[in-house]
Amino acid sequence: MSNDPHKIFVCTTCRHNGQTCHPGYGLICKLKSAMAQAVPVVGDEFEISGTADMESCSRPCTLAFKATDKAIYLFGDIEDDTDIDDLVDYANRYRQIENGCEVTEESHGKRWSASQGRLPAAMIVSEADGTAFS
Repeated sequence: MSNDPHKIFVCTTCRHNGQTCHPGYGLICKLKSAMAQAVPVVGDEFEISGTADMESCSRPCTLAFKATDKAIYLFGDIEDDTDIDDLVDYANRYRQIENGCEVTEESHGKRWSASQGRLPAAMIVSEADGTAFS
């Protein structure tokens, strides 16, 4: 498994109107604070940043969990006032699972209903020597 940090991307700019998503920035601030309080359990192993256009404008706030060699999860309908604890809990579980894949509703808890998708980890194998990259 890679030593690269885990990442949480929060949508902060709407593609449709080109405007700033203020709830996204609010979610970043609250999530960073909650993750810092979760150190050493989970907080210092995640980078949290904004990103433009996750194309989920109908389901704000939208965020994604990503790490090298792990599946990417996309969630929508996140409420910064009520879902922070669930997101920190999910971050801890995501960090612990080697490939990032969770397949049961119980593993997502409340967030299962907000899940918009899972992308498997990309695996590229070099023909020359069989080295795998992700």
